[in-house]
Amino acid sequence: MADVLMGATEEAPARPAVTSRLLFIDNIRWSMIILVLSMHAADTYSPFGNWYYVDRKETGFGTAVLFGIYQSFLQAFFMAALFFIAGYFAAAAFDRKGFSRFARDRLIRLGPPTLLYMLVIGPLTQYFLSWTWGKGGFGHQWLIHLKDGEWLSETGPMWFCAVLLLVSLLYGLIRRAGWREPQLALRGWGIVLFVAAMAATTFAVRIAIRADASVLNVHPGDIPQYVLMFATGSLGYRGNWMLGVAERSCIRWGLFALSLSAPLFAALVLFGGALHGDTALYGGGFNLVSAGKCLWEALVCVGMGLLMLAVYRRHFDAQGPVARWLSDNAFGVYLIHPPILIGFALLLHALPLFALTKALLLTMLAGIGSLAVSALILRKSPLRAII
Repeated sequence: MADVLMGATEEAPARPAVTSRLLFIDNIRWSMIILVLSMHAADTYSPFGNWYYVDRKETGFGTAVLFGIYQSFLQAFFMAALFFIAGYFAAAAFDRKGFSRFARDRLIRLGPPTLLYMLVIGPLTQYFLSWTWGKGGFGHQWLIHLKDGEWLSETGPMWFCAVLLLVSLLYGLIRRAGWREPQLALRGWGIVLFVAAMAATTFAVRIAIRADASVLNVHPGDIPQYVLMFATGSLGYRGNWMLGVAERSCIRWGLFALSLSAPLFAALVLFGGALHGDTALYGGGFNLVSAGKCLWEALVCVGMGLLMLAVYRRHFDAQGPVARWLSDNAFGVYLIHPPILIGFALLLHALPLFALTKALLLTMLAGIGSLAVSALILRKSPLRAII
């Protein structure tokens, strides 16, 4: 299967050794986490998306379109990029450590912060900030939260870590059984087939599972993209794609994928029902709109992934004090940003600003606040060991 998906526009080096820290990958990581904040800020004011607290007023058509384009575009690639990076380093980690140490390290790295969010940060956010819990005191509601099993779906943005932990352990079991990624280079026909495979599997899942379904706070229809990107990341390590694929190939194929995605997106907006406020077909089912949306997401995912690899590797493969500080605090920001973002959204509620302006301002305030809490509190506390 792997040689069907990927194979090169040029030959990769024979031995993919990561001998020094790839700073451009660190910079991609913290950039994606800033985009996570911007997505949740957009969810607060946009007519689209789900979030703990929303402050939505009637918006004009143009504002709704801009929100829709931005949120759809981010959703198509930014978390998938993190899964690709995770897969890349999972292959290297398993080579060094073997199954037992690999599994233990993933459980320690991803399990405690996810449980911290599910049992503490998420409940506090819901009770005191978003007011989505009932009355009777926090302790009473927290016990109900445990007894009725609601905490199992209280992953919030930490769904990423929960899913990544499961995918990583599955990968470890496959490697333990004796499988090892073949060494493949990246070919254009492989990119085309990979896009087709991602679109087809996503479409199939969205036919079978209704749009409002959720597992660990993530829709099952998004899982194929994440699993495929993780698997492709492990292949990328074996083929040394991070360093071995030519910049011109990444740019050429990335722009080609995005150029195909643009008219497809326009067609989906024009003929999918969005102009009339009917978004049902986008959620899944056996229809051309859902199939087109799945293909569009795959094109954007792969196109942006290739472009980011080229641009960050060329222009952002270094870190000064600020970038290093952002990188060090990225995971802390990801963990703690929901209550901080909601707190600032409550403070901004009375300001007579346009929704887009508020979303931008909220992103900036939540980013600054979350970085401050991570750097000044979390990383100076016993929690430093898990973030």
